[in-house]
Amino acid sequence: MTMKKTVFLTGASGNMGQEGLRFLLHRSSRFNVVALVLPTDKDRQIMEPFAGKPALKIVWGDLTNYDDVLACVTGADYVLHVGAVVSPLADHFPELATKVNIGSARNIIRAIKAQPDPDRIKLVYIGTVAQTGNRPAPIHWGRTGDPIKLSVYDNYALSKTIAEREVIESGLKYWVSLRQTGIAHAGLLMIQDPIMFHTPMNGQLEWVTVRDAGRLVANVCDADVPDEFWRRIYNIGGGEKCRVSNAEFLQKTFSILGIEDFRRIFEPNWFATRNFQGQWYEDSDVLENYLHFRSEGIDDFIANLKRRVPWYFKLAGLVPGIIKWHIRSMARGKGGTLNWIENDLRNKIAAYFGSKEQWQQISGWEKFPLEKLSQTPQRLDHGYDETKSRGRLDLADMQGAAEFRGGKCLAEHMHRGDLHTQLKWRCAFDHEFEASPTLVLLAGHWCPHCLPMPWHDDEIAKRSPFFAQVWNPDHAPDENRVYPME
Repeated sequence: MTMKKTVFLTGASGNMGQEGLRFLLHRSSRFNVVALVLPTDKDRQIMEPFAGKPALKIVWGDLTNYDDVLACVTGADYVLHVGAVVSPLADHFPELATKVNIGSARNIIRAIKAQPDPDRIKLVYIGTVAQTGNRPAPIHWGRTGDPIKLSVYDNYALSKTIAEREVIESGLKYWVSLRQTGIAHAGLLMIQDPIMFHTPMNGQLEWVTVRDAGRLVANVCDADVPDEFWRRIYNIGGGEKCRVSNAEFLQKTFSILGIEDFRRIFEPNWFATRNFQGQWYEDSDVLENYLHFRSEGIDDFIANLKRRVPWYFKLAGLVPGIIKWHIRSMARGKGGTLNWIENDLRNKIAAYFGSKEQWQQISGWEKFPLEKLSQTPQRLDHGYDETKSRGRLDLADMQGAAEFRGGKCLAEHMHRGDLHTQLKWRCAFDHEFEASPTLVLLAGHWCPHCLPMPWHDDEIAKRSPFFAQVWNPDHAPDENRVYPME
């Protein structure tokens, strides 16, 4: 008889975590679950339906407390690190996001290494699409290994990028980083935050439904996941049926409320034109082929949401003027695009629009171009011969990749195909650092000293052809801006 495995799950009270917990508990003959949850009134209420499940142990504690984490890691076969402080909360409390997102990853790695046999424990880290930032057409298709590019002022993306680096360079035998995309869940309509206006109308996202995200969490623990799956980075995406433009997604969600044309209640100059996040994935099928988690598309999500939305939400279509007034008041609130304009916050305006003059040039809907996005991926150059198998990559490949990033590989020797041993590198700004080829070539990271703050991506793009591929498409080459914190 096969022994039950113990799964330590973080973030169990969040959207992805709750669904993952449900799937794991449905497999209680194979798994016991330990969930570390903050002892807040809200979290206790969320966990109440799960209380008393024989295969579940709820530990009330804090991810930033090492002793709490150690207690939960001890005896675990899998660590599913789903928990994080995410946007928009991370935007309002950046110090908290830094403390939790980076501190929790470090605590988990330390606790795994403290076990008698750390090589038997498998760590699943959930990253984010925010790590690769805004991807306007024609570079709206992406894959792992593309440059890490954080949207200016996005502390959530910064904290998750640092945490992912900790995982990849941890030295653990079994780890994987799964970069989560936008999760389509029932609570989206309840989010009343100015962050919605940071989203460019001509941007895009390959969503995943919350149910499929939960299935993924459970499936990664299946015994038939091969060894080759581990020590790699993957993009989580729902596939072709989940690829929409931001304007299309807005239209689909507001149609539930009886608003057949979202343009009746929004104006185009309320929305940023750059500096957010989102892409379609050329490589999201890779993860699906391993974990087989997809079952729904965006239209399925919309149909399910329509059945669940409270009846009074559907009255919105009868009073579009009132709805538009309410939405505009959000855009004028702290962190909103109109708030930046009205208060002449020039650094924020520059980051999200280019300049106030460019914002003023945004036309009404009758002249605003809603773009039709190409269905054909346009690949970025990663700076080395990708036709070679990973087992054949050598020092010459590292040297070429470093040069393409404006720097140099300082290592004198490298075992061919060894992508996990750290090498010495120098960036275009003469910072020296150590990083594994996996981190640099396969995950798109580069110099840790060049991560903001300050935000000086214009200067990086001038020296790194690799990074320029993702920066120049929506930034004028003469901007030459450094964005201080505001």
